Amino acid sequence: MKKVLVVDDDPTNLQVLRQVLKNHFETIFATSGSKCIELAKKYHPDIILLDVMMPDMNGYETCQKLKLDSETSNIPVIFVTAMSEVVDETKGFDVGAVDYILKPICGPIVIRRVKTHLSLIKVQELESSHHAAIFMLGEAGHYNDNDTGVHIWRMAAYARIIANCMGWSVEQQELIELSAPLHDTGKIGIPDSILKAERSLTEEEWVIMKTHSEIGANILSKSDCHVFKMAAEIALHHHEKWDGSGYPSGLSGEEIPMSARIVAVADVFDALTMERPYKKAWSVDDAVEEIKASSGSHFDPNIVECFIRTLPDIIKEKEKWEK
Repeated sequence: MKKVLVVDDDPTNLQVLRQVLKNHFETIFATSGSKCIELAKKYHPDIILLDVMMPDMNGYETCQKLKLDSETSNIPVIFVTAMSEVVDETKGFDVGAVDYILKPICGPIVIRRVKTHLSLIKVQELESSHHAAIFMLGEAGHYNDNDTGVHIWRMAAYARIIANCMGWSVEQQELIELSAPLHDTGKIGIPDSILKAERSLTEEEWVIMKTHSEIGANILSKSDCHVFKMAAEIALHHHEKWDGSGYPSGLSGEEIPMSARIVAVADVFDALTMERPYKKAWSVDDAVEEIKASSGSHFDPNIVECFIRTLPDIIKEKEKWEK
């Protein structure tokens, strides 16, 4: 059961809130700001209902202290108060509160507000877990490779910039930036002798190397989550080519998912400008000319056009990652 810390210097108000909350949450009570801080550190409540007008330390000061302490800074605070002026609400949000409930309270509204903010915490925790899983899978895909971890995150930033130019929504831009680092997850299934070869691969070794796209898609397609669905799509198709000469399916033109077409440009640009054991880093100018020359054969011409148009932003991103 979720824990709610209720803070009010008036025993009557505490009793009212006790009755409202008792069948839904575990409740802890404090009658002052200092006691609130003490109990928050001791019990780590999931949310705090905090009165504003209290002697010694008012609610604003209490909230501010909670937010400045690493032990309690992530606990959401809802002010419960009779103060309803806009300036009062603004001050509350400025010190870190997530909501206001006005006195006299309405029991069902208190319950719903608390449940709403607790559900938001759950969503945030889930998003944090997704990000952690993405980071680990992205690193795993390059664990035995000569690529540096920086490559996958830098390339993902390029993909977001290009997606923005292509008219994607903010949500879709964020999705491709999270999905793109997983494009080479399948390399985890490729032998070290091939991944770590400090030479050009033989024809037989290339056949094995190419299977990484299908291995990665197979791993990532086990989840119905949007980010992993797009990641599986990118992993499978980011080596397809606009003219149909790519792998693994020989798709051409718009048969290739746009996410994979975007990542293909971002990935190649970053790979060309990155030093590897078997090659020196290309200059940005040379890499750009190579991508231009491959427009209509390797790459979607519209995406190449967006890449060129956003090159100043891509170069800024590149310089940021190289600092």
